[in-house]
Amino acid sequence: MGDSAARHTPAQNPAADTSTAQPTGPGATGPAAAPPPGAAAPADAPPAAGAPLPEPYLTELAAGVHAFVQPDGGWCLNNAGFITDGDTTLVVDTAATERRARLLRRRIAESGAPTPRMVVNTHHHGDHTYGNCVFAPEATVIGHASCRRELLAAGQQLHAVWPEVEYGDIRLTAPEVTYTDELALHVGDIEVRLIHPGVAHTTGDTLVWLPRQRIVFAGDLVFHGGTPFVFMGSLAGSLRALQLMRTLDAVTVVPGHGPVTGPEVYDGIERYLRFVGRLAQEGRAAGRTPLEVAREADLGPFAELAESERLVANLHRAYAELAGTAPGAPLDVVAGFGDMTVMNGGVPMACHA
Repeated sequence: MGDSAARHTPAQNPAADTSTAQPTGPGATGPAAAPPPGAAAPADAPPAAGAPLPEPYLTELAAGVHAFVQPDGGWCLNNAGFITDGDTTLVVDTAATERRARLLRRRIAESGAPTPRMVVNTHHHGDHTYGNCVFAPEATVIGHASCRRELLAAGQQLHAVWPEVEYGDIRLTAPEVTYTDELALHVGDIEVRLIHPGVAHTTGDTLVWLPRQRIVFAGDLVFHGGTPFVFMGSLAGSLRALQLMRTLDAVTVVPGHGPVTGPEVYDGIERYLRFVGRLAQEGRAAGRTPLEVAREADLGPFAELAESERLVANLHRAYAELAGTAPGAPLDVVAGFGDMTVMNGGVPMACHA
């Protein structure tokens, strides 16, 4: 998943970053340059194998509100962000490795914001939560009740899938404060609403909605330039979550992966999810497996999305829902990731965290 703004950022290892703070947001230049709030940046091709990735960058979305974008947005290269009034700082999600989480913490400090007192997790996946330990115990970790349960149950989930990655000293840090439907937080006079959309990407998703600024941190309910992933959640629930997000009337959408965008991103995600649903209905009726359907599918306009191997995992979930399986009920992870490896040319998916 590419990021046009990343072309302004020198390629270097985040672990080696010793730069001082840079101007961010509209009109910025240098490593922190980024598109204006709400701008949709086209997805570029992923970097060549072995090529260094551009470093993460900050983009200012509104006064006191920043997104921390990690190109190229592929597996485990998630986005985060922070909200501050100059006295209190709240972080939205962390990162998959200790070094990237420490880079996020350093960039927050370089911006002049005080040490974070709160971390909100949009869901339990390790790329969004492994770095919680870098901010605790100074910061209280907050998330949906199911986010806490799933994080504790999954353990060091990324280690199991990508054991070769240098994660650093990762100590699982689950949300200490949980909610079930909706929770309001306040960073000075900035209202931050946490909204659970139901089972969608996972069972414990959270939308982080700033109503006055009309900014939503969508977590992995939104992939911009990458293929949606509902294997651990619900296809039908993801469609319902899109409808909920539309009612918020956000101007700026921070996706879980990919460049900052606007609400127009919802339309493409909905078309893809409905495409998956049609494939599942036809394939199941014909007695074909998800892998058989995925290997023969004509992706059409969705061929431009990165991580196209996720189609087969999404079909596993769609098949399960057609069979009456409850949204979010565990599926066979070995089978799902094994089929994605087949779709990826027999090579495991790359993680560049």
